[in-house]
Amino acid sequence: MTTNSYTSTTTEGYAGPFSIPTDLLIGDAWVPSASGKRIDVLDPATEQLLTSVADASEAEGIAAVDAADAAAADWAATPPRKRADILLACFHAMMAEQEWLAQLISIENGKALPDARGEVAYAAEFFRWYAEEAVRINGELGLSPSGANKIMVQYQPIGIALLITPWNFPAAMATRKIAPALAAGCTCILKPAAETPLTAMAVAEIMRRAGVPAGVVNVVNTSEPGPVCSRILHDPRVRKLSFTGSTGVGRILLREAADQVISSSMELGGNAPFLVLDDADLDEAIEGAMIAKMRNAGEACTAANRFYVQRGIHDAFVAQLVERMGAMKMGPGLDSATQCGAMINRKAIDKIEHLVTDALNRGAEVKLGGVKPEGAGYFYPPSVIANVQPGSEILSTEVFGPVAAVIPFDDPADAVALANATEYGLAAYVFTGDLKKGLQLAEKIECGMVAVNRGLVSDAAAPFGGVKQSGLGREGSHHGLLEYCEAKYIAVSW
Repeated sequence: MTTNSYTSTTTEGYAGPFSIPTDLLIGDAWVPSASGKRIDVLDPATEQLLTSVADASEAEGIAAVDAADAAAADWAATPPRKRADILLACFHAMMAEQEWLAQLISIENGKALPDARGEVAYAAEFFRWYAEEAVRINGELGLSPSGANKIMVQYQPIGIALLITPWNFPAAMATRKIAPALAAGCTCILKPAAETPLTAMAVAEIMRRAGVPAGVVNVVNTSEPGPVCSRILHDPRVRKLSFTGSTGVGRILLREAADQVISSSMELGGNAPFLVLDDADLDEAIEGAMIAKMRNAGEACTAANRFYVQRGIHDAFVAQLVERMGAMKMGPGLDSATQCGAMINRKAIDKIEHLVTDALNRGAEVKLGGVKPEGAGYFYPPSVIANVQPGSEILSTEVFGPVAAVIPFDDPADAVALANATEYGLAAYVFTGDLKKGLQLAEKIECGMVAVNRGLVSDAAAPFGGVKQSGLGREGSHHGLLEYCEAKYIAVSW
């Protein structure tokens, strides 16, 4: 158990195993920023200040690199079984605090408590999965075609990794990167989103208490991510970048990483199509739509945004979707009755309102919601917009909110063409009573992940990632582990 002191915060009526750190984790200690600058953290449901966290400078970003570098050799040399045991201890420690962490996520992110509980379980699963994968980094041995030598391949840790995570899944996006990095033998610097740093810091403290050595995981919060991350990426000791966020920011980071030719994994924007064919089971399709659209109130890169519904089932689908979404209770995440929590900030609300207004101006019809409620908090109601016309911005822009845009179609080939008419290619959903037809459509849709007759694709054991401008590389599964490894070929004769 680590006993060093740090600046921390507690929330009224909210008890946990330790006070949440609010400083920077560099090496073996939580330390304040040298400048004394702080970043305010707000509750999206009330717009009230929760606390503030240390605001790192470029120098403190390099201090985190120093700490990761100091720990790198020992961690890389740590036997895989010991790394696995530490990761498994992190899994059990995180699950032991599932309810506490879920409440923390709800408070700083705004999401409904059931969604937050699901996130904690999903986040912890990456520790368990990569505890199992850590001992399975197998090499290769073969004979060269000429017979002149043997071809031996080893997989070695790629090196220090900069991990940049978004606000929508503050626990899961952190563990989905940290766990494979540690399993592969890499040390890392985590840069969480400024909107939701507390969850990431709580997870880091749980990891320290579970036995992760000093310097293996460092946490740097900053209000100036551009300069700080650029400085880190231009340090020659840093050899890996993993980023989850918008495609626009991903492009900037790729340019930064190019100067040192840093290996980059990018999980970027999405604009998921949801195809419903006439022969689909309507109840099953509606249930899938509720999960794919309303998980995390639509604030997910895998969220279904464009609902292409074949004309024969269109009206019944819209009617049932309106009924189900209209029955959802909107409110603060910690309210046990809440099913749709707050959006992250005012900017998110403004974007949703703009997209809905544009669709209506082009001829779409509001079937449910479509108007922000009065009062405090960043809330937007579950909404269904039907007969959305071609050219509407909501069809080309990720809405990241609880708005379902529905478009009828006649021919499945047209639906596939519409689904592919985007620069994004992360996730897609297909509902049909004909499995052969569903798989044929799944192969034609330009996405890294397709769910057939189900509304959820995320799984620690599956390769998560997109094509086109939705990203590079994969997270989760054995593929995610190899993102943090270098393949070394050794030519041997015997």
